[in-house]
Amino acid sequence: QSILKQGVMQPIIVRPIGNNQYEIIAGERRWRAAKLANLNEVPVIIKNIPDESALAMALIENIQREDLNPLEEAIGIKRLIDEFNMTHEEAADAVGKSRVTVSNLLRLLTLTKPVQDRLLTGKIDMGHARALIGLEGSQQIMLCEEAIQKNLSVREVEALVKNLQNGYKKDTPKSSSKKMNADVRQLEESLAETLGASVTIDAKKNGSGTLKVHYRNLEQLDEILHKIKR
Repeated sequence: QSILKQGVMQPIIVRPIGNNQYEIIAGERRWRAAKLANLNEVPVIIKNIPDESALAMALIENIQREDLNPLEEAIGIKRLIDEFNMTHEEAADAVGKSRVTVSNLLRLLTLTKPVQDRLLTGKIDMGHARALIGLEGSQQIMLCEEAIQKNLSVREVEALVKNLQNGYKKDTPKSSSKKMNADVRQLEESLAETLGASVTIDAKKNGSGTLKVHYRNLEQLDEILHKIKR
C-alpha cells in the first residue's frame, strides 16, 4: 500500500552483468512490489560489486526482513558466519542487531529438530524455545508438546523447565553423567516425539538396557498408554 501511494522510497541496489543488463543485489522485494503497483520507474543505485560481496549483501537483506521467523534469522546468520568467515560481532553489525541478540538466535540451532520445526511453523515462539534450550532432547520435545497442547505462557514453560532441571539434578548423581551414544540419543528423541513425554534409555554394552518413560501426572500417563496401544 505504501509503495502504491508514495512509490519506492529506498533505492534498489544493482550491479551490471553485461549486455545492458543488471542484477538486483538488494531490494528485490521492493522491485516486485513496484511491479505489482504498475510503477514504471524505481530509484536505483548501480554498484560494481564482486560475487562474494553480492552474495553477502543479498543474504543480509534477507535476514533483515520483518516477516522472518527467529529460526530463519538464526540459519541466515549462521550462513554469514560460516560462509563469509565472520565473527559473531561482525555478523551482528552486518544485520543491525546486538551481539547478545545474535548469540541468542544462534542458540536456537542447538534445539532438537522437532522443537525447531514447531518454532518454524509458529506453534511456539522464541521465548518458549529459549526456555527449552538447557534440557535434554527428549525433555525438550515433551515440554514443547505440553506447551502447545495447554497453550502455556513463556513463564509457565520456564517454571516447568526449572522444576524438571531441579528434579533431574537430585535424581542423577554426577558419576553417571556420561555422554550417550548418538544412536541411543536419536532413539530417545524419536520416542519422546511419538509419546509426547521425556524418555531415557540406559543402554549397556551387551545390547540390553532399560527404557524409562517419564510422566508428570496421571492424565499424561493415560495419554502415553493410549499412544502405545494404538
